[in-house]
Amino acid sequence: MEILWVLMALVMLGFVLLPVLRRRRGLIEQVPPGHPDAADPAHYGFVREEELDIRLPGPDEDLLDVLDVVQRTQDYRAAQQLLAGTEAEGELRWQRVQAFAGAASLELRQRPGGVGEAPGGQWLRVWRAEAPKDPGGAAVHAEFLVQQAWRTSTPGTDEFRIIMEEARAACGDAALLAPGDPVPYIIELSVARGLGYSREEFEQLWLKILDRAPAHMGAHLAALHYWCEKWHGSRELAYSYAEAAAARAPRGSLLAAMPLFAVFEHLPEVNLVSGFHRSEVVTKAVHGALHAVHSARAGDPMLAHVRHLLVFFLVRGERWAEAMNQLIHIDGHVGALPWTLSPDPAAEFAVYRAMAVAGFEANGGSPASLPH
Repeated sequence: MEILWVLMALVMLGFVLLPVLRRRRGLIEQVPPGHPDAADPAHYGFVREEELDIRLPGPDEDLLDVLDVVQRTQDYRAAQQLLAGTEAEGELRWQRVQAFAGAASLELRQRPGGVGEAPGGQWLRVWRAEAPKDPGGAAVHAEFLVQQAWRTSTPGTDEFRIIMEEARAACGDAALLAPGDPVPYIIELSVARGLGYSREEFEQLWLKILDRAPAHMGAHLAALHYWCEKWHGSRELAYSYAEAAAARAPRGSLLAAMPLFAVFEHLPEVNLVSGFHRSEVVTKAVHGALHAVHSARAGDPMLAHVRHLLVFFLVRGERWAEAMNQLIHIDGHVGALPWTLSPDPAAEFAVYRAMAVAGFEANGGSPASLPH
């Protein structure tokens, strides 16, 4: 009997995955006009897959311009000036610190250095050496170490712990240089997860963030990982944490979308229940996120993060028109969950976008009927 159930599950899985795999691999040929698979995202002005920007969740032209200058000239000063002019308590500073650290980490991976060759990311080392009291450089360095730990070593190993302990010390240095800045403590949330802080230690760290930026969405998302089942909490603790954050969210805050992120973090690896994405827990979380998006100010740096995750759930729930309404706001950038978990974020995003377009048109939608 168990073998029969396994075979049935495999057959069902095949029905679920085959259309996606066929779309991804370009195996659908000679599709008749009017067929859902004939829908073309380009008709909606969407960016070609190869032109999707995987670095950021949404546009930040100032950051991209500075990144280009820094990486082209290997001079850190443009990055230093940009961070100095970015509000300390806001979401944008945290995102820009992550971006600079990620750029340095990627450079180092591409050019590890060797005989007669300087390693990549040298501009960050120079920044720390020439401006040791600069809070921006200190924060980028701390985040760089955190990203290096996760990218180059395995949690639980001596190598991972050594890098994380160095990152912890760097967070402390950055915090001393900018007492009112929540970013060093937000960076330490990842250290807390990696090193397995006790709940008392974690709560003490979290209070330091709440004292400085109580409605910081990026901080709440970073803290959510600690409470997840796969790290140091449980599904119940993560849901409770996310729902409490949503309940105390000030008007116009995207914290109301936190339960959707908690649901995403606890999705089963393979879900064969077709109605899961229309279940009460998912529907309620999606509703909260949609409300948060509609209420948020247009320039909120975290808005794109929520929209990207909404596309994922709305497509899976076959809510095609609502998915399209999110896509018209975020298309062009894919540097956000859930796409960044894929080895090819642009391809993953393009699959969901194509399904949204196909479902939208199969139900009577067209470019003319989509609001802009």
